Amino acid sequence: MLRFSILGALQIRTASGPAEISGDLQRTLVQTLLVSEGQSVSGEALVEEMWGEGAPDNQSNALQAHVSRLRRKLRGLEPDRTTSRVTIHPSGYRLTVNEGELDAAEFVRTVRQAETLGSGSPEEAARLLRQALAMWRGPVFGGFTGGTLCQLAGARYEEYRMRAMELRFDAELRLGRHAAVLAELAETHTSHPLRERFCEQLMIALYCAGRQADALDVFRRMRRHLADELGIEPSPALRQVESAILSHDPALSGDVRTPLLQLT
Repeated sequence: MLRFSILGALQIRTASGPAEISGDLQRTLVQTLLVSEGQSVSGEALVEEMWGEGAPDNQSNALQAHVSRLRRKLRGLEPDRTTSRVTIHPSGYRLTVNEGELDAAEFVRTVRQAETLGSGSPEEAARLLRQALAMWRGPVFGGFTGGTLCQLAGARYEEYRMRAMELRFDAELRLGRHAAVLAELAETHTSHPLRERFCEQLMIALYCAGRQADALDVFRRMRRHLADELGIEPSPALRQVESAILSHDPALSGDVRTPLLQLT
């Protein structure tokens, strides 16, 4: 069994350790097939992804040569496997990836599982989301994004990561762990200054930690930043948090028995 990792630099792990995929074209080929998650990719799409405007004249032969090279590589990593992982179909090329073999697919599955728990099981949701976020070793593909298909997939997985972070902070706040996540929330808000949900959560954490003035200062700085960068006002959800802090709304308590404001 192989394990493919793309939440970080491309990595293939075997029972005996990691295996290297050498060459930019081979890495792009593997990444493109992986982000398709078991669906076929047309030869034209693979050529565009691998070479872009610099495709060779004999692009079909060049692609087939790289596919054959990848087949040999994977066969060498799984000598007991009876069929090739890379198969050719009328619709294109397909890389067989079973459940549990691709970290990005496992990450998305875990985030969706945590999301279905809602606010009723914050402890379990927090555990699942910590487990999911721990799968990340760096930017998708280690920053080697390839062509359009890989770039779109990278953006999709990154958005899931943002959502996982939001859900995890929600769960931690519901459990009353305001002080425990405060530093991490402040760093996350600084790293993603235009994502209002992180600002809302930081304000709530500061308020519940007895730092009302700091919470309101975060709102004022966010309002200025939104105005300067985008020329817009804070969203109704963000303004609602400010209003709740000013009125000492008990819904901000973070107690597991008292739901937080519904601000998503």
